Amino acid sequence: MQNTSASSAHAGGESGQPGAAPGRGEPTRGPGRRAAGARGGRPHAVVIGSGFGGLAAAVRLGVRGYDVTVVEKLDEPGGRAYVHRQDGFSFDAGPTVITAPFLFEELWSLCGRRMADDIDLRPVTPFYRIRFHDGATFDYTGDAAAMRAEVARLAPGDVEGYERFVRMSEAIFRVGFEELAHVPFGSWTDMARIVPDMVRLESYRTVYGLVAKHVKDDRLRQVLSFHPLLVGGNPFSTTSIYSLIAFLERNWGVHFPIGGTGALVKGLVSLIEGLGGEVRCGAEVRRITVENGRARGVELASGERIAADVVVSNADSAWTYRHLVAPEARKRWTDRRIERQRYSMSLFVWYFGTRRQYPDVAHHTILLGPRYKALLEDIFQRHVLADDFSLYLHRPTATDPALAPPGCDAFYVLSPVPNLLSGTDWPAVQERYRRSVSALLEATVLPGLEASLATSRLLTPQDFQDRLLSFRGAAFGPEPVLTQSAFFRPHNASEDIEHLYLVGAGTHPGAGLPGVLSSARVLDRVVPDASKLL
Repeated sequence: MQNTSASSAHAGGESGQPGAAPGRGEPTRGPGRRAAGARGGRPHAVVIGSGFGGLAAAVRLGVRGYDVTVVEKLDEPGGRAYVHRQDGFSFDAGPTVITAPFLFEELWSLCGRRMADDIDLRPVTPFYRIRFHDGATFDYTGDAAAMRAEVARLAPGDVEGYERFVRMSEAIFRVGFEELAHVPFGSWTDMARIVPDMVRLESYRTVYGLVAKHVKDDRLRQVLSFHPLLVGGNPFSTTSIYSLIAFLERNWGVHFPIGGTGALVKGLVSLIEGLGGEVRCGAEVRRITVENGRARGVELASGERIAADVVVSNADSAWTYRHLVAPEARKRWTDRRIERQRYSMSLFVWYFGTRRQYPDVAHHTILLGPRYKALLEDIFQRHVLADDFSLYLHRPTATDPALAPPGCDAFYVLSPVPNLLSGTDWPAVQERYRRSVSALLEATVLPGLEASLATSRLLTPQDFQDRLLSFRGAAFGPEPVLTQSAFFRPHNASEDIEHLYLVGAGTHPGAGLPGVLSSARVLDRVVPDASKLL
């Protein structure tokens, strides 16, 4: 769930220092030679894609003295955080769960501004209302006493085990997020130095395995292990490092901005423009231009060439290498290596508005289906579209009624589904699948749904590939298993091409808003200071 949805040391400090990006020395220039893409006395940076990772990268580069151009394929900024507006309703296309808000606040602070002056961020509670297949519910919150009471109500014999799990989640968070999320993994030695911590924190276990070690009740195990789905992972194969999400949420809470996550996109664009940068929409990149092993700019689908001193890709990492970089420029990220990676699941998303309101429905609801492990095997291993499903239901009008006309509600519901390896003909099956999802919602939390529909639109795995340029329609890039984490993910500083950098879900540290914003923080360590390119 890309809320999916893709959130601590401080920015700067080591930028451009020798060894900050292993294998990358300073560019070779003759005396007095200006940077190739310099404009107005500043070196030029091109950022491909205006998702949250790209926008955050553009802000950070602008603060550090670069003249920044963001190029975006779609007609409006946001990438997977695009906003759909129709029939008086506003729908955030992707991320809906805001955690670690300090990562956004830092971007405003770097620009000498206060985020609170532009963004009205509201806490959401419960974080999630989890509904089991038998109709029982569990309110998942950040309140320690309330959570203990919910656990005692659901599984009284597991209270102490739950507390042990929370302590373990915090220990993993202290290392995995606070110490490592903003640090580049450009060398095997970077990975080697954290092995002792990984062993101590039982990173060899899966998320579900770590949860199962501490609690015995099957329903509580589902409650405590679903978080990897927020970043495209299977709880039964995702490394237990991702158990840190549980404490991350408790530490900073879950939030939602008035105006939707599109308000954050608008605010970040304002920061970029305030630094003298620009965001160009309707500008699809056809190729990253490479000369002598170094990125020199981009060529657009229109044929226009834009010179640059550094290129940052917020496009899907596999798509970046497979389709934007010529094969002869890729020694490590060959077509074969790209295609052999394991990719995350995809999503079926239905955006809809109703002519009535459902005040008893929480802002975030998770409806668990009759199967847990077997359904995830269908999605991740067997790549088959099952007849049953688990759902995430988002009702933003619970927090901001202005996202729908008066007396109406706005929703989106997403179902984790296989990526395009399933071979599903989505144009042929999408309406049937939508009706199945609608029938379940109508029978559980949204009675009279079909009769009250006011507007509707769909996003399928085929759209993830065709519209959002996600390789194989995978919604979150490489699957976050241990062998595809940290050093084993595509690096933030390209292993193949100098002055090409990657941000977003497909690089370190991974998907989810905290992850993609942290990937932009990594640039402070690996991108040379602007002054070194003049």
